[in-house]
Amino acid sequence: MIDELRKVLKRMHYPLEVMLTCVRWYAAYPLSLRHVEEMMAERGVFVDHSTVSRWAIRLLPLLEKIFRKHKHPVGGSWRMDETYIKVKGAWKYLYRAVKRITKPMLGFKSFRSAKSILVGIELMHMIRKGQLMMEGADDLSFADQFYALAGKIRSV
Repeated sequence: MIDELRKVLKRMHYPLEVMLTCVRWYAAYPLSLRHVEEMMAERGVFVDHSTVSRWAIRLLPLLEKIFRKHKHPVGGSWRMDETYIKVKGAWKYLYRAVKRITKPMLGFKSFRSAKSILVGIELMHMIRKGQLMMEGADDLSFADQFYALAGKIRSV
């Protein structure tokens, strides 16, 4: 896991805080990649929306793996959602656990990128539901809990 994190972070040229902020906004809120690009530009950070997409595809699955190690146990009952997502303009069938509705107009270029983004959306929802068991997590905001997970990356 540590080698995988090092390999991913080695090729990224922006500060980790900028990357995490963009990825968190994209996964936590119903924003488009272009919205995130505009919001960062308002703060003086110029990043292309396609770059934010690549960050999300690479970082969200890694953060989800870290989260799973600290996940609070939940009840034995959960729901499955059967939905369609658009991949390269074609509708694909997807089973997933229900945590957030995926907008039908959300289009993905590959099933892999769809999986990565949806994992991140579900990760943010689990954090909001209080399923993160890390020391001091109860005293942190949702954003700070996300950054605490990423703190595991910073130490690499």
